[in-house]
Amino acid sequence: MTAKKIIVGYDRSADSKAAAAWALDEAARTGAVVEFFFAYEWPSWAPAVSTIAAPPVWPGGETDRAVNGMLDEAVTTARLTHPEVRTRISIERASAAGALVERSTEAGLIVLGSRGHSDVTGLLGSVSVAVSAHASCPVTVVRGDARATAPIVVGIDGSESAQSALAYAAELADARGVPLRVIHARTPVSSPWEVTPGAVATDPESDRAPLAELLVGWQEKYPQLEIVPELAVEHPAAALTAASATAQMLVVGTRGRGAVRGMLLGSVSQHLLRHSATTVAVVHS
Repeated sequence: MTAKKIIVGYDRSADSKAAAAWALDEAARTGAVVEFFFAYEWPSWAPAVSTIAAPPVWPGGETDRAVNGMLDEAVTTARLTHPEVRTRISIERASAAGALVERSTEAGLIVLGSRGHSDVTGLLGSVSVAVSAHASCPVTVVRGDARATAPIVVGIDGSESAQSALAYAAELADARGVPLRVIHARTPVSSPWEVTPGAVATDPESDRAPLAELLVGWQEKYPQLEIVPELAVEHPAAALTAASATAQMLVVGTRGRGAVRGMLLGSVSQHLLRHSATTVAVVHS
């Protein structure tokens, strides 16, 4: 991949540390700069006077010094573990999700942990969902602890978003020297009136030709890459979740053919961000 800036959301939580380690490994492969990013909104308000709304009270120098110290600590650790990677820090007094979406226009990749300090245990952080839906660049949400030799899995359905995901996944797999599993899953139905854009009423053998067509040109572009096409009569979310158990990463588009019109993050992508056993990359068209 081209050397661009990688922005990693960092708050010293265990998940953000895992995200930082993943981002540093990626930067070591690509030559990208890693930016440790922290954003915060201060909820305190000064007493109101009469009917005039009170202005926000921003934290004092002590809080700013603490935040800078936290990020400086991350940079110091990065220099020890990845001395070849260039790093920097960035702090914004704003919504973390909004700030990251805005910054995504100048980044090659955003890397996040699945939860931050303030999120309920077991739930995906709201920042990860919002940024994955709205960012201008790919967003990687780090989960699990997969083997570096495990394959990369991408889910495709013929949509423009899925084609972007396939291109991204092929580049990643080729750079890592691991197989690329390309999964095309169609939800089974039992009657004609149940058929939807993402469903199939017959055996998946009828989909082999369309799947082969979707993969035309990729083997020529990456002659050393092992591409493994797979068909499944199963809901895509279930098929990809099962595949995540033996993958080092899942790559998906923001939404597929069956997504509700106007939905920024499809149901399959949302499901995988919450339930995948491994890291998930969400790629925009």
